Amino acid sequence: MLRFEARQRKGTDMYERKDRLYRRAKAEGMRSRAGFKLEDLDRGLIRPGGRVVDLGCWPGSWLQVAARRVGEGGRVVGVDLRQLAPIPLVQVRVVRGDIADDRVIDEVAAALDGPADSVLSDLAPSLSGVRERDEARSSDLVRRALAIAERLLRPGGNFVCKIFMNSDFAELREAIRRRFDEVSITRSEATRKGSAELYAVARRFKGVS
Repeated sequence: MLRFEARQRKGTDMYERKDRLYRRAKAEGMRSRAGFKLEDLDRGLIRPGGRVVDLGCWPGSWLQVAARRVGEGGRVVGVDLRQLAPIPLVQVRVVRGDIADDRVIDEVAAALDGPADSVLSDLAPSLSGVRERDEARSSDLVRRALAIAERLLRPGGNFVCKIFMNSDFAELREAIRRRFDEVSITRSEATRKGSAELYAVARRFKGVS
């Protein structure tokens, strides 16, 4: 079985310790600077009382941001292969497992206890250094995240997904557009300089025909 996981960013510790957003994240108790990306991308997607799924949730900063947005009356369910240090908030649940495994997504659906209002994916592959392989794995992650969103989202729900500008970009963008009323491709201001990552922000899921 193909295993999907969030990319481990090795060799960046020295860079991040000098990074302004890294320092701010530490000061605010956020688990990584990536949380500021979601704050930048959110723009009303995550609302009080909502149900949110976070694919590739380690180390937990997107969970923290989403949990603040939904409040104690909402529910945020994260899933990742790696063990996540507990987040002591009543609205947060974490499932450990592979998003390629439908049984793991069954657990996510059960923990969500209702259709999702938003599905988030900050997934990226563990890099092999072989460009074609890495691009293919990156595209597979987008396809899998979109398939999970189709399964879990309510009609009218929202989807945020990391996407890279590669040979599959146009195809993936069109696949998202077919399923949502409004899709924009954007770059978060919190993304590190030199990164090629973009995000698809899709609003108002059309539902499954």
